[in-house]
Amino acid sequence: MHPAALWKALPDGRVSCRLCSHFCRIAPGRRGLCGVRENRDGALFTLVHDRVAAVNLDPVEKKPLYHFLPGTTTFSFGTMGCNLSCAFCQNAGLSQPPRQGKAIAGETVDPAGLAAAAKRSGAASVSYTYSEPTVFYELMAETAELAQAKGLKNIMVSNGFMSRACLDALAGRIDAANIDLKAMRDDFYHRVCGARLRPVLQNLVTIRKLGWWLEVTTLIIPGLNDTPEELRELADFLVKELGPDTPWHISRFHPDFAMRDRPPTPTRTLALAWDIGREAGLRYVYVGNVHDAARSTTYCPGCGERLMERQGMGLAAARTVDGHCGACGAAIAGVGLP
Repeated sequence: MHPAALWKALPDGRVSCRLCSHFCRIAPGRRGLCGVRENRDGALFTLVHDRVAAVNLDPVEKKPLYHFLPGTTTFSFGTMGCNLSCAFCQNAGLSQPPRQGKAIAGETVDPAGLAAAAKRSGAASVSYTYSEPTVFYELMAETAELAQAKGLKNIMVSNGFMSRACLDALAGRIDAANIDLKAMRDDFYHRVCGARLRPVLQNLVTIRKLGWWLEVTTLIIPGLNDTPEELRELADFLVKELGPDTPWHISRFHPDFAMRDRPPTPTRTLALAWDIGREAGLRYVYVGNVHDAARSTTYCPGCGERLMERQGMGLAAARTVDGHCGACGAAIAGVGLP
């Protein structure tokens, strides 16, 4: 148990959690929707400040981030818990048990130990990932400050449903983010994820204004968010509100968790989404969760030269020079390009 941040007391002993866009009002002895923040006698505590459930050294491309320190590794960790209940969750073993009232597992850690381990690993950054990092905000914020002092960058891989207060508190600590934009229909968010669309859209715009490097991922699920009309609407939002240099990762769905009744996304649907993104004006569109060398490659928006080629989840070849195309000299969007 560790004192939580971003909450206020209510007159009746309940607390108002201000961490994410659910804004849970939590009665004494109860937990918020995430399952990892608990009201004890009128004060809010986090149950995952010292409990990490997954730690790995990953290629930064796995997050996925293709334009932020490409070719480097990132020290990645996450706790249990999530503020969403996505029926298709591919990390349900981490995200959902606390929501179901089950035990919160993990190794005992502290922020200083995590930052030191990240530095020893040779990684260029620390990623807060696997489950939803918003729900382990306190651990993330403290670790990020210590990591910065060691010369490491900080990456948040998130569903984007945090509160504005959470984003403001992280403003000077996070350098890059990959945010899921799961659909462009509020009904999808409400029915499939237990959330709402509008806060995610607002947060994407805010993150862009904060100056973080931003990439966006959409998992394409057959029959739920895969119509050409919705994909065009999503791509248009990215171009108009976030800018044409925003990388869009189109991810293939595989049956998982509570959504095992649907087939994997057809490759033709992924190809269609890629085409729609390019036609909308996005300069960097990628297909993931499936082998597609052509659609996982970065092309120069000026001359079409193949600039960064990827194999699996890593960088295989790069032809950029000081952030520019090696062929025509056009500027390529990103941070720390090879």
